[in-house]
Amino acid sequence: MKKKLIGGILAVVMAAGLAGCGSSSAAGSSSASASSESAASESQTQEVSVASQSTAAASSAAASGDSDVDYIKGKGKLIVGVTDFAPMDYKDDSGKWIGFDADLATKVADDLGVDVEFVEIDWDSKILELQNKSIDVVWNGMTLTDEVTNSMECTKPYLKNAQVVVMPKDKADQYPDAESMKSLNFAVETGSAGEEAAKDAGFNYSSVESQANALMEVKSGTSDACIIDLLMAGAMIGEGTDFADMVHTVELTSEEYGIGCRKGSDLAEFINQSLASYEKDGSLKELAEKYGVQESLIPIA
Repeated sequence: MKKKLIGGILAVVMAAGLAGCGSSSAAGSSSASASSESAASESQTQEVSVASQSTAAASSAAASGDSDVDYIKGKGKLIVGVTDFAPMDYKDDSGKWIGFDADLATKVADDLGVDVEFVEIDWDSKILELQNKSIDVVWNGMTLTDEVTNSMECTKPYLKNAQVVVMPKDKADQYPDAESMKSLNFAVETGSAGEEAAKDAGFNYSSVESQANALMEVKSGTSDACIIDLLMAGAMIGEGTDFADMVHTVELTSEEYGIGCRKGSDLAEFINQSLASYEKDGSLKELAEKYGVQESLIPIA
């Protein structure tokens, strides 16, 4: 199309040059030719404009359509909402997001044929982040609570978990059950299953930004104990960790993890199918073993 437009413009310029030095008859002929070429050029320009508008309209329709999968493919990127939560999502020494969930999300992005981007979110705002399309999926060891399942389109559960009490090892014997812990001050992540467990148990608690921060509260002595995910406790506390003098004690809840998409999104089913294929080819178990969560896997298919 560009070549045709340039050809039209050159023809007009050449015609104008001939009109300045030729006979009146030639001038008339050149003028008619220039007029014809100008009209053709204008027509071609209109075609380009119409084509551009049509493309823009198609892109807009794809973005606002019912298919989240098509929307994500159209923009070429899967945006994953996470928090710092080992062994599910956390950064390596180079600043890259890794973990069981991070690696799974990257595999699914490959299945979609798009890039993956991890965005650290305020866990209490995860539903709003999805609705605003700031993120496309919440993939962060998310417990399938009633609030989550009512507000998101969730995948099948893929891991089992529990909310556990973590406290200094030298104090654990003094608090053998939940009832004996009523006098303690707990740290919990805002909007988490741990916060719900603290409410249900009638504990005194303070809310912090993340489960990692909750552990730091106990380590610094600001809180007596914290409530975090069993999977995180297994990876973050005990011998060889930064929290070697801590131990998890009472399990307050039993729960399942799921992956959350926008309500009505077809992405959830796409992820279900991908996870089922990873289960079948053995890569799901291999990845679980890499991060030490193989005992918590729930059959997908």
